[in-house]
Amino acid sequence: MPFFKLIIAYDGTDYSGWQVQPNGITVQQRLEEAWQEVTGENARIIASGRTDAGVHAEGQVCSVESATQLDCVTLQRALNASCPDTISVLQVDWAPDGFHAIRDAVQKTYRYQIQFGHVRDPLQRQWRWFVPGLVDVEAVLQAARLLEGEHDFASFQAAGSDRKTTVRTVSRIDVRQRDHSVFSCLDIEVTADGFLYNMVRNIVGTLVRVGQGKRPPEWVQQVLDEKDRTAAGPTAPPHGLFLVHVEYDLPGSGGSGR
Repeated sequence: MPFFKLIIAYDGTDYSGWQVQPNGITVQQRLEEAWQEVTGENARIIASGRTDAGVHAEGQVCSVESATQLDCVTLQRALNASCPDTISVLQVDWAPDGFHAIRDAVQKTYRYQIQFGHVRDPLQRQWRWFVPGLVDVEAVLQAARLLEGEHDFASFQAAGSDRKTTVRTVSRIDVRQRDHSVFSCLDIEVTADGFLYNMVRNIVGTLVRVGQGKRPPEWVQQVLDEKDRTAAGPTAPPHGLFLVHVEYDLPGSGGSGR
Protein backbone atom coordinates (compact mmCIF):
# COMPACT_ATOMS: atom_id res chain seq x y z
CA MET A 1 0.00 0.00 0.00
CA PRO A 2 1.14 3.59 -0.58
CA PHE A 3 2.70 5.64 2.21
CA PHE A 4 1.82 9.23 3.02
CA LYS A 5 3.75 11.94 4.84
CA LEU A 6 1.67 14.43 6.83
CA ILE A 7 2.86 17.68 8.37
CA ILE A 8 0.59 18.87 11.16
CA ALA A 9 0.34 21.64 13.73
CA TYR A 10 -1.53 21.47 16.99
CA ASP A 11 -2.19 23.27 20.24
CA GLY A 12 -1.46 20.64 22.87
CA THR A 13 -3.05 22.52 25.77
CA ASP A 14 -6.08 20.28 26.14
CA TYR A 15 -4.48 17.00 25.04
CA SER A 16 -2.83 14.23 27.05
CA GLY A 17 0.08 14.24 24.63
CA TRP A 18 0.43 12.69 21.19
CA GLN A 19 0.17 8.96 21.81
CA VAL A 20 -3.16 7.13 22.19
CA GLN A 21 -3.75 6.09 25.80
CA PRO A 22 -6.64 4.72 27.84
CA ASN A 23 -7.05 7.82 30.02
CA GLY A 24 -7.32 11.14 28.23
CA ILE A 25 -7.82 12.47 24.71
CA THR A 26 -4.67 12.63 22.56
CA VAL A 27 -3.66 14.23 19.26
CA GLN A 28 -3.03 10.84 17.66
CA GLN A 29 -6.52 9.70 18.61
CA ARG A 30 -8.20 12.73 17.06
CA LEU A 31 -6.11 12.54 13.88
CA GLU A 32 -6.78 8.81 13.44
CA GLU A 33 -10.50 9.41 13.97
CA ALA A 34 -10.40 12.03 11.22
CA TRP A 35 -8.50 9.66 8.94
CA GLN A 36 -11.12 6.95 9.47
CA GLU A 37 -13.94 9.40 8.78
CA VAL A 38 -12.32 10.52 5.53
CA THR A 39 -10.98 7.21 4.17
CA GLY A 40 -12.95 4.54 6.03
CA GLU A 41 -9.64 3.03 7.20
CA ASN A 42 -8.65 2.26 10.78
CA ALA A 43 -5.03 3.31 10.17
CA ARG A 44 -2.17 3.79 12.61
CA ILE A 45 -0.58 7.23 12.21
CA ILE A 46 3.01 7.46 13.48
CA ALA A 47 4.54 10.79 14.55
CA SER A 48 8.20 11.77 14.54
CA GLY A 49 8.02 12.56 18.25
CA ARG A 50 5.55 11.55 20.95
CA THR A 51 5.04 14.95 22.50
CA ASP A 52 3.90 15.06 26.13
CA ALA A 53 0.70 16.48 27.58
CA GLY A 54 0.54 20.23 27.02
CA VAL A 55 3.31 20.32 24.39
CA HIS A 56 2.56 21.92 21.01
CA ALA A 57 3.74 21.44 17.42
CA GLU A 58 4.21 23.68 14.41
CA GLY A 59 5.75 21.05 12.15
CA GLN A 60 5.06 17.56 13.48
CA VAL A 61 5.65 14.95 10.77
CA CYS A 62 3.56 11.78 10.56
CA SER A 63 3.67 8.65 8.42
CA VAL A 64 0.72 6.46 7.48
CA GLU A 65 0.25 3.50 5.17
CA SER A 66 -3.05 3.63 3.30
CA ALA A 67 -4.95 2.17 0.35
CA THR A 68 -7.02 5.33 -0.13
CA GLN A 69 -7.56 6.50 -3.70
CA LEU A 70 -7.86 10.13 -2.62
CA ASP A 71 -5.17 12.48 -3.87
CA CYS A 72 -3.02 14.49 -1.47
CA VAL A 73 -4.84 17.80 -1.89
CA THR A 74 -8.23 16.20 -1.31
CA LEU A 75 -6.90 14.33 1.71
CA GLN A 76 -5.57 17.51 3.28
CA ARG A 77 -8.84 19.40 2.81
CA ALA A 78 -10.98 16.52 4.06
CA LEU A 79 -8.79 15.88 7.11
CA ASN A 80 -8.89 19.55 8.09
CA ALA A 81 -12.68 19.48 7.80
CA SER A 82 -12.80 16.48 10.15
CA CYS A 83 -10.15 17.51 12.70
CA PRO A 84 -10.96 19.69 15.72
CA ASP A 85 -9.85 23.31 15.48
CA THR A 86 -6.83 22.57 17.69
CA ILE A 87 -5.26 20.43 14.92
CA SER A 88 -4.36 21.50 11.38
CA VAL A 89 -3.00 19.35 8.57
CA LEU A 90 -0.53 21.66 6.84
CA GLN A 91 0.58 19.33 4.08
CA VAL A 92 0.00 15.82 2.70
CA ASP A 93 2.52 14.20 0.34
CA TRP A 94 3.21 10.81 -1.14
CA ALA A 95 6.17 9.18 0.64
CA PRO A 96 8.62 6.45 -0.38
CA ASP A 97 7.62 2.87 0.42
CA GLY A 98 8.32 2.04 4.05
CA PHE A 99 8.60 5.68 5.14
CA HIS A 100 8.62 5.86 8.94
CA ALA A 101 8.34 9.24 10.65
CA ILE A 102 10.53 8.22 13.60
CA ARG A 103 13.21 5.99 12.06
CA ASP A 104 13.81 8.15 8.99
CA ALA A 105 14.21 11.46 10.84
CA VAL A 106 17.67 13.02 10.50
CA GLN A 107 17.29 15.79 13.05
CA LYS A 108 14.63 17.81 14.86
CA THR A 109 14.24 21.34 16.15
CA TYR A 110 12.29 22.27 19.27
CA ARG A 111 11.58 25.80 20.45
CA TYR A 112 10.95 26.70 24.07
CA GLN A 113 9.16 29.98 24.76
CA ILE A 114 9.66 32.04 27.91
CA GLN A 115 8.20 35.32 29.10
CA PHE A 116 10.06 37.06 31.90
CA GLY A 117 9.82 40.30 33.85
CA HIS A 118 7.71 41.73 36.64
CA VAL A 119 4.34 41.52 34.87
CA ARG A 120 2.81 38.39 33.36
CA ASP A 121 1.40 38.57 29.83
CA PRO A 122 -2.05 36.96 30.24
CA LEU A 123 -2.42 36.46 26.48
CA GLN A 124 0.68 34.24 26.31
CA ARG A 125 0.15 32.20 29.46
CA GLN A 126 -0.73 29.02 27.51
CA TRP A 127 2.35 29.15 25.27
CA ARG A 128 5.11 30.74 27.38
CA TRP A 129 6.64 29.88 30.74
CA PHE A 130 6.51 32.96 32.94
CA VAL A 131 9.78 33.46 34.81
CA PRO A 132 9.47 36.33 37.34
CA GLY A 133 12.24 38.91 37.40
CA LEU A 134 15.10 39.60 35.04
CA VAL A 135 16.96 37.06 32.89
CA ASP A 136 20.52 37.70 31.71
CA VAL A 137 20.17 36.69 28.06
CA GLU A 138 23.91 36.96 27.36
CA ALA A 139 24.66 34.52 30.21
CA VAL A 140 22.05 32.12 28.81
CA LEU A 141 23.71 32.33 25.40
CA GLN A 142 27.17 31.64 26.86
CA ALA A 143 25.87 28.60 28.72
CA ALA A 144 24.01 27.32 25.64
CA ARG A 145 27.22 27.33 23.59
CA LEU A 146 28.68 24.73 25.97
CA LEU A 147 25.87 22.32 25.06
CA GLU A 148 26.46 22.42 21.32
CA GLY A 149 28.27 19.49 19.74
CA GLU A 150 28.36 15.81 20.64
CA HIS A 151 27.95 15.16 24.37
CA ASP A 152 26.60 12.64 26.82
CA PHE A 153 23.33 14.30 27.87
CA ALA A 154 22.57 11.89 30.72
CA SER A 155 22.21 14.86 33.11
CA PHE A 156 19.38 16.18 30.94
CA GLN A 157 17.39 12.96 30.63
CA ALA A 158 14.32 12.46 32.79
CA ALA A 159 14.95 10.05 35.65
CA GLY A 160 13.82 6.50 34.93
CA SER A 161 14.24 6.70 31.15
CA ASP A 162 15.84 3.75 29.40
CA ARG A 163 17.95 4.45 26.30
CA LYS A 164 20.80 2.45 24.78
CA THR A 165 22.93 5.58 24.70
CA THR A 166 22.53 9.08 26.10
CA VAL A 167 25.00 10.58 23.61
CA ARG A 168 23.43 13.10 21.24
CA THR A 169 24.75 15.76 18.85
CA VAL A 170 23.26 19.23 19.27
CA SER A 171 24.06 21.10 16.08
CA ARG A 172 22.67 24.45 17.19
CA ILE A 173 21.06 26.31 20.09
CA ASP A 174 19.62 29.69 19.17
CA VAL A 175 18.74 32.15 21.93
CA ARG A 176 16.61 35.11 20.88
CA GLN A 177 15.08 37.88 22.96
CA ARG A 178 11.81 39.30 21.68
CA ASP A 179 10.30 42.34 23.37
CA HIS A 180 6.60 43.02 22.96
CA SER A 181 5.33 46.22 24.55
CA VAL A 182 6.04 45.89 28.30
CA PHE A 183 6.70 42.14 28.07
CA SER A 184 10.11 40.54 27.51
CA CYS A 185 10.18 37.19 25.74
CA LEU A 186 12.94 34.66 25.21
CA ASP A 187 12.94 31.86 22.62
CA ILE A 188 15.40 28.98 22.90
CA GLU A 189 15.61 26.71 19.83
CA VAL A 190 17.51 23.43 20.03
CA THR A 191 18.39 21.36 16.95
CA ALA A 192 19.81 17.86 17.41
CA ASP A 193 20.02 14.44 15.79
CA GLY A 194 17.86 13.05 18.56
CA PHE A 195 16.47 13.92 21.97
CA LEU A 196 16.26 12.11 25.28
CA TYR A 197 13.03 12.19 27.27
CA ASN A 198 12.47 15.74 28.59
CA MET A 199 15.91 16.76 27.30
CA VAL A 200 14.84 20.16 25.96
CA ARG A 201 12.78 21.06 29.00
CA ASN A 202 15.67 20.07 31.29
CA ILE A 203 18.14 22.09 29.22
CA VAL A 204 15.84 25.12 29.42
CA GLY A 205 15.39 24.77 33.18
CA THR A 206 19.17 24.69 33.53
CA LEU A 207 19.74 27.69 31.25
CA VAL A 208 17.12 29.72 33.12
CA ARG A 209 18.93 29.06 36.38
CA VAL A 210 22.03 30.57 34.76
CA GLY A 211 20.01 33.50 33.39
CA GLN A 212 18.67 34.24 36.87
CA GLY A 213 22.22 34.51 38.17
CA LYS A 214 21.90 31.45 40.40
CA ARG A 215 24.74 29.72 38.57
CA PRO A 216 27.55 30.92 36.26
CA PRO A 217 27.50 29.89 32.57
CA GLU A 218 30.45 27.49 33.02
CA TRP A 219 28.37 25.47 35.51
CA VAL A 220 26.68 23.85 32.51
CA GLN A 221 29.93 22.05 31.66
CA GLN A 222 30.02 20.62 35.17
CA VAL A 223 26.43 19.42 34.76
CA LEU A 224 27.37 17.63 31.52
CA ASP A 225 30.41 16.01 33.14
CA GLU A 226 28.48 14.65 36.13
CA LYS A 227 26.03 12.64 33.94
CA ASP A 228 23.48 12.84 36.74
CA ARG A 229 19.99 14.30 36.39
CA THR A 230 20.11 15.74 39.91
CA ALA A 231 23.07 17.92 38.88
CA ALA A 232 21.02 19.93 36.38
CA GLY A 233 18.33 22.54 36.80
CA PRO A 234 14.57 21.97 37.08
CA THR A 235 12.34 20.69 34.28
CA ALA A 236 10.64 23.57 32.51
CA PRO A 237 6.84 23.17 32.26
CA PRO A 238 5.43 21.59 29.07
CA HIS A 239 3.27 24.45 27.81
CA GLY A 240 6.25 26.48 26.50
CA LEU A 241 7.57 23.69 24.26
CA PHE A 242 6.95 23.46 20.50
CA LEU A 243 8.13 20.85 17.99
CA VAL A 244 9.08 23.18 15.16
CA HIS A 245 10.79 21.22 12.41
CA VAL A 246 11.84 17.69 11.44
CA GLU A 247 14.49 16.98 8.82
CA TYR A 248 14.40 13.99 6.47
CA ASP A 249 16.70 12.82 3.70
CA LEU A 250 14.01 11.56 1.33
CA PRO A 251 13.80 11.71 -2.48
CA GLY A 252 11.81 14.78 -3.47
CA SER A 253 11.35 15.96 0.12
CA GLY A 254 13.93 18.71 0.01
CA GLY A 255 15.09 17.31 3.36
CA SER A 256 12.43 19.28 5.16
CA GLY A 257 9.69 18.46 7.60
CA ARG A 258 7.99 21.79 6.93
